[in-house]
Amino acid sequence: MIATVLVANRGEIACRIFRTCRALGVRTVAVHSDADESALHARVADTAVRLPGAAPADTYLRADLIVKAAVTAGADAVHPGYGFLSENADFARAVLDAGLVWIGPPPEAIEAMASKTRAKQLMGLAPLREDELTEADLPVLVKAAAGGGGRGMRVVRRLEELSAAMEGARAEAASAFGDGEVFVEPYVENGRHVEVQVLADTHGTVWALGTRDCSLQRRHQKVIEEAPAPALPGDLTEEVCALAVRAARAVDYVGAGTVEFLVADGRAHFLEMNTRLQVEHPVTEAVFGLDLVAEQIRIAEGHALGDEPPRARGHAIEARLYAEDPANDWTPQTGTLHRLTVPEGVRLDTGYGDGDEVGVHYDPLLAKVVAHAPTRAEALRGLAGALERATVHGPVTNRDLLVRSLRHEEFTSARMTTGFYDRHLASLTAPAPDPYAPLAAALAEAHGRSRFGGWRNLPSQPQTKRYEMAGEEHEVRYHHTRTGPAADGVRVVHADAGLVVLEADGVRRRYEVAGYGDRVHVNGTTLTALPRFPAPAAERAPGSLLAPMPGTVVKIADGLLTGSSVQAGEPIVWLEAMKMQHAISAPVTGTVTELPVTEGQQVQVGTLLAVVQAT
Repeated sequence: MIATVLVANRGEIACRIFRTCRALGVRTVAVHSDADESALHARVADTAVRLPGAAPADTYLRADLIVKAAVTAGADAVHPGYGFLSENADFARAVLDAGLVWIGPPPEAIEAMASKTRAKQLMGLAPLREDELTEADLPVLVKAAAGGGGRGMRVVRRLEELSAAMEGARAEAASAFGDGEVFVEPYVENGRHVEVQVLADTHGTVWALGTRDCSLQRRHQKVIEEAPAPALPGDLTEEVCALAVRAARAVDYVGAGTVEFLVADGRAHFLEMNTRLQVEHPVTEAVFGLDLVAEQIRIAEGHALGDEPPRARGHAIEARLYAEDPANDWTPQTGTLHRLTVPEGVRLDTGYGDGDEVGVHYDPLLAKVVAHAPTRAEALRGLAGALERATVHGPVTNRDLLVRSLRHEEFTSARMTTGFYDRHLASLTAPAPDPYAPLAAALAEAHGRSRFGGWRNLPSQPQTKRYEMAGEEHEVRYHHTRTGPAADGVRVVHADAGLVVLEADGVRRRYEVAGYGDRVHVNGTTLTALPRFPAPAAERAPGSLLAPMPGTVVKIADGLLTGSSVQAGEPIVWLEAMKMQHAISAPVTGTVTELPVTEGQQVQVGTLLAVVQAT
């Protein structure tokens, strides 16, 4: 019997595995980088071990440090989670060589399937050769051979873009997975991303636990997932499940894994097998009434699965809540997550507690929210409503995108494809702020002062307050009266520091208000209080390129120096933040007149990266 499990991971997945371990009576060990010393996963584990001597972004890729931590802490088993070293056969071998139990598939199975190039060959397929590509092969997808999560992926629509795409994908894959191998495959547009959860024991039993649909993706990163895949013909469901079992048996697979397909024109195209637990595993757990982590532990202990899996019940949908700004090209966001709560009735998996810092080194995933109901329509309604009512006080998130996506007619009717956001992202992210939110914020702030402090017996100028909301400035005005605050066209029913109730056109609305410095959260709307007298803006030279996020300068264009000529749109500096690379391009055709940064330099939001003077 396994007594103590070290989780070779961080954040949400580490916390999720610890939760199951506690329920089973298994002790837990966390590992952490210096940046994660106070992270939730390090706080909730029974024991936490610091991984020394590595940069924060690389710490969880150090197999030697993790195995040493397991031995030092007295763990007898290691669970890899997902990402990082979860599909690294050498890490699995190192764990086994240390006399520990590996809660995952055999290293040989990882080697056979974790490399997508070898997996395709095993399934009788072959990737395209980059040196033989022609215009007729386009578009193609450059893809990391290891790992997943949208990292190390680039769509190429012109042959002249291939070299840069390969280089960028290699760098991103090496940073995220410790393996820079990439390959090229045909890019099928407007298909559906369908996958099958498999679970296999050491006694020859392999379960296919139904299908999942993960078609809603942005930049190849899954956003919303569900089980079972809706509107999938019965014969196609049987086909992909049979292919998934075949893939698992072909490599003597053990444990939890996922076989992914792209479904288009009534056909299923094999993509890859992920030899690990998937981010979206909770939807399968909800539908089948299973704890997949508990099953992984039981299988690692040698227990046998039943002859048949449990019967599926109902429908489950998961939404990934990311700290990213849709108004700023979806750049990852950092800062304090002051509060995160969801209504009862949905599942919340998160790696953050109230007051935790969202840093620059890791994935911007804040949480996964999962709804399960008897029907898909009920699950959709429940999840959209829960997200809409969730309390998310902190960095800007994709919450509005999630709610609108779940209510979009193309998604509710199950006609979505992987091109969903290509078609609808602009409309789904169009600002639609509540016009009364600034007034509610101002009245709540005013309550913090004396209720009657602004009242005068004679008429006086109204109180004014300015806020930035959805990229625009809003000025609100209100008066103090004998009976409380008043505003034109609105009846103030109630106002205190945390709750404002307004009535307009006979409709009464409640606003929950919370302020943190100059940031104010009013229901689901975030505002920034502006100073009464704006400070003069710092002057910047025309053509200045500023860092849109905190991160690391990982590359400067080859040969680029002060005085170099560049073309408009030409990438000149690359930043890495949260394991993703972001190219910063020249705004105009001209000459580089300033280049104050160097490769490896840490920068903050607004740091000057370069100046390009137009010619």
